[in-house]
Amino acid sequence: MALRESLAQFEQAFVEETYAHREQREAVERQVAARADERRRAKVHRHGSLRFALLVLVLIGTAVLVTVAMFETLYIVMG
Repeated sequence: MALRESLAQFEQAFVEETYAHREQREAVERQVAARADERRRAKVHRHGSLRFALLVLVLIGTAVLVTVAMFETLYIVMG
């Protein structure tokens, strides 16, 4: 009888350890997925900020070029 109880205890401990390992593995997988998602969001934000800065520079450059061209044309027409 003691052997059966010992075997049953061993099996129960094995099942509990298996569940504990499974929960730990799932927790690690969730952490890995969360870190990957955070890195992806940071990358998208960084690239978005860079594109916005480039857009602002292009708009300012366009405004300067249009202003210079307008005044040169006005000088030619009036001169």
